[in-house]
Amino acid sequence: MLTILDQLDQGFVWPIHGGIHPPQMKEIAPATTLQSLPICQQYCVPVPQVGELATLTVSPGQTVLKGQRLTQGQGQYYLPVHAPTSGVIAAIEPRPSNHPSGLPVLTCVIDADGLDNCITFDSANLDDLSNDEILEKIQQAGIAGMGGAAFPSHIKLASASRIELVIINGIECEPYITADDALMRHYSADIIQGIAIIEQLLKPQRIIIAIEDNKPEAIAAMQQALAASALPSPLARVTVVPTLYPSGGEKQLVQLLTGKEIPSGAIPAQLGMLIHNVGTCYAINQAVRHGKPLIERIVTVTGQQASQPGNYWLPIGMTVADVLNSLKFTANEQQMVIIGGPMMGYTLPLTEVPILKGSNCILLPTAAEVYQPTEQACIRCSECAHACPAQLLPQQLFWHSKSKEYDKASSFNLRDCIECGCCSYVCPSDIPLVEYFRVAKAALRKEADEKYQAERAKQRFEARDKRLAAEKEAREQKAKVATAKRQQSMTSSDKDAIAEAMARIKAKQATTAPLDSEQPASAETDKVSAAVARAKAKKAAMAATASSVTPTDDQGSSAQELATPLDDKAAKVAAAIARAKAKKAAQVTTETAPATTEGDPTVVAGNTATSEPEPQSVPINDKAAQIAAAIARAKAKKAAAASQTVPIEAEASASTPSAPAADDKAARIAAAVAKAKAKKAATGTNSSIDAEAVTPPTPPAPAADDKAARIAAAVAKAKAKKAATATGTNSSIDTEAATPPTPPAPTADDKAARIAAAVAKAKAKAAARKQPSHDDKKD
Repeated sequence: MLTILDQLDQGFVWPIHGGIHPPQMKEIAPATTLQSLPICQQYCVPVPQVGELATLTVSPGQTVLKGQRLTQGQGQYYLPVHAPTSGVIAAIEPRPSNHPSGLPVLTCVIDADGLDNCITFDSANLDDLSNDEILEKIQQAGIAGMGGAAFPSHIKLASASRIELVIINGIECEPYITADDALMRHYSADIIQGIAIIEQLLKPQRIIIAIEDNKPEAIAAMQQALAASALPSPLARVTVVPTLYPSGGEKQLVQLLTGKEIPSGAIPAQLGMLIHNVGTCYAINQAVRHGKPLIERIVTVTGQQASQPGNYWLPIGMTVADVLNSLKFTANEQQMVIIGGPMMGYTLPLTEVPILKGSNCILLPTAAEVYQPTEQACIRCSECAHACPAQLLPQQLFWHSKSKEYDKASSFNLRDCIECGCCSYVCPSDIPLVEYFRVAKAALRKEADEKYQAERAKQRFEARDKRLAAEKEAREQKAKVATAKRQQSMTSSDKDAIAEAMARIKAKQATTAPLDSEQPASAETDKVSAAVARAKAKKAAMAATASSVTPTDDQGSSAQELATPLDDKAAKVAAAIARAKAKKAAQVTTETAPATTEGDPTVVAGNTATSEPEPQSVPINDKAAQIAAAIARAKAKKAAAASQTVPIEAEASASTPSAPAADDKAARIAAAVAKAKAKKAATGTNSSIDAEAVTPPTPPAPAADDKAARIAAAVAKAKAKKAATATGTNSSIDTEAATPPTPPAPTADDKAARIAAAVAKAKAKAAARKQPSHDDKKD
């Protein structure tokens, strides 16, 4: 049984699924000659021809030479582009792209100078170059797959998989196109030298040059060049395959030559195989041996409308419109211009687009050549499934693509479609199936790109969060280390200063707290006792201020402290804190005490500053004693209010002060109040009015009518209040409370005045008792 290598050596060919036999139409542009076109005025070189990792190295107004690199970049997928001729950079701007959409892409526009001056190409001997240097030359020359896919060649040649079989694709199965046929006829030796470079890089077991049997001249030229080369006969051979479209597809060619099928989603390199186009081999030889970048390629200009059909060397960046003008072709409005062949090509929306590295044909068909029937309903004949070389189900793909169910179309292996057009060619309903598949694949690519970008954004966001967290942790750790170092290097005096600052802060917080001792003692006290309590608080604050604030020197230390030696630093800090606390308490008490007297009914308007501080001989240092004194004052006030049922003599006798006790401050205040009342009664003609102001008003003498008596009593009260205000004899409770507790010895005049006041009160009381009551009037 023959092995696969034996079968390859014998040129054995396996059948493939599907395929069609369209008209060849290759005689329109025969491969017998190769021509060049004159230099045009302007060239448009797209920057992102392959990938989008390139950046421009030139600017408008700069002069460039033929072969000069226009971009630079890094990365595995980066491919540079070069100037196709010498001239000046006219602009760098978006221009229409060589694509069915015609969307603009960034383009470097070069105004040619007509001299076609080129840079110095660095030639090299293959034996002196390492594999890495060879790959670097291939990449810097910007070589991509020239069969139409335009995939970077250096990536395929640096495959990580072990390559055992290298297939050189010279099939060119697309109708009308003869570019590869012409290249193999005229440059077969250069192609074989390029194959030798690939062999040096990959060291495969076999190299197969596959050519269709409809190209006998190319087959003979390649066999002759191979026999004259250094490649041994068992290693490389030319294999002739039958004409069948699309036998030039990558997966179909592998199955045709080896009988192996590449799984869905896999590439030939995973099976140990590598495929290169003959045009790519020629460009590799030019780049490695002669140092020439990829700046031109062979393009077939064909079609029954073409005035001068043939194969031409066209610079990369020359526009299609300039090509047609050079060939004296004038297109009408209905003329279609197709890039590529009739099966896999696409119609240009406008001709002002450049030739690219993957462009191999410009087709100018007539209306009869391009039949455009009306799309009809699918009749489910399954002809598309029989013709599909990828063994797909175009009918199901069409249904899902038309209804925009792209995920379901993807489940039927839509990505394995090579867009060969066989299904559209055999469809009896004239459904453009390939167009539906292209739209669906573009939508899937867009969706996949959006998911990729979203995942990249998520990864960047998470990386940023981690970076910020790490930076924060590093800052905190750095601060901790710095704090530890400062603490270690800190002296005892620094620590004492920190302790002093902390003590000052605590003292300030303590002095701002509310004073609970200034609250009312009991709910039983009335307004008078409350006013007395507030006056006592004010006096206590003033006494505290007088006792705490002492004369100081220029440095703020008291005289006593200056006399005392300050050898203990802790004692000084404690003394300073005590002074600050006392001063703060005095300030808070002084600020709050005046506000407590507002609304006191016992304080006369315009007489708020008449009170004097209580002598410091009676300090208030016991809260319980304060409460007891307030209760005693309230009881005394209540007893005075009930004086209308007590004889006037008793009230007069009560004015004689008793011996004050040392610990009963309430008795002293009551005596002072009694003395003040007696003094007011003895001031003269207003004594009776003062008595009425102190005691409840005495009703007037009985009258015939009770209402008249009430009115007279009210008038008497008003007159008494006005007289008291005019004489200025009324004083606030603060003045009474400020009177010294020991009254002066009564004189004879004072005693007579008191007796007269008592007699007046008695008369008024007797008159009130004789007045008939309201109940008697009812009877």
